[in-house]
Amino acid sequence: MILSRNGRTALSLAMLVAGMVMLTYASVPLYRAFCQLTGFAGTPLKAAANPNSAAVGKEITVTFNADTDAGLPWNFKPNQHEVKVRPGQTMLISYHAENRSDKAVMGTATFNVSPPQASPYFNKIQCFCFEEQTLEAGQKVDMPVSFFIDPAILDDPDVKDIGTITLSYTFFKLKK
Repeated sequence: MILSRNGRTALSLAMLVAGMVMLTYASVPLYRAFCQLTGFAGTPLKAAANPNSAAVGKEITVTFNADTDAGLPWNFKPNQHEVKVRPGQTMLISYHAENRSDKAVMGTATFNVSPPQASPYFNKIQCFCFEEQTLEAGQKVDMPVSFFIDPAILDDPDVKDIGTITLSYTFFKLKK
C-alpha cells in the first residue's frame, strides 16, 4: 500500500507522538538507572563488595539523616548519628523503624549523599533501600547499611578536602 504525501506526514507525526509517550513512561526508570550507574544527583553507587584491602588517608565523618513522608505511620531514625571512616574501610551501621499503625504497611526508601560531588565515591554494599520494606502492625526492626568510601576520593581535587558526608533517607508509603 502506497501512502499519499499527507498520509506519510500523518503517519510520521503519529509515530513521533507514540515515541514521545513511550519515552515519558520510560524516563523515570531510565533516570534512576543513570543515577545509580553514575552517582549523579547524590545517588550512592551500589557495590557487590569492597575491592579495597585497607583503609587509607584521613578520617571522614559520615552523618546519617532519616525522614518519613507524612502518609507513612512509621518512626524512622538512624541508630547512630555519625561515624568516622577512612576511605577503603567497610562500615556497618543501622537505622531503626517502627510501624505505629494497627496494620501492616509497606514502604520504600529514597536516598542521597551530600555533598553531591562525593556520591560517586560513596558505595553501598548492603542496604534496606535496595528493596521494599513491609512492617507488621507495631513491628520494630533495625535495618543495616554496609558501605565504604572509595579511596579514589583522595585523588579527586574537587572532593579530596571534604570532611563530612551525609547519607540521607526518606521513606514513603507504598500502595499495595
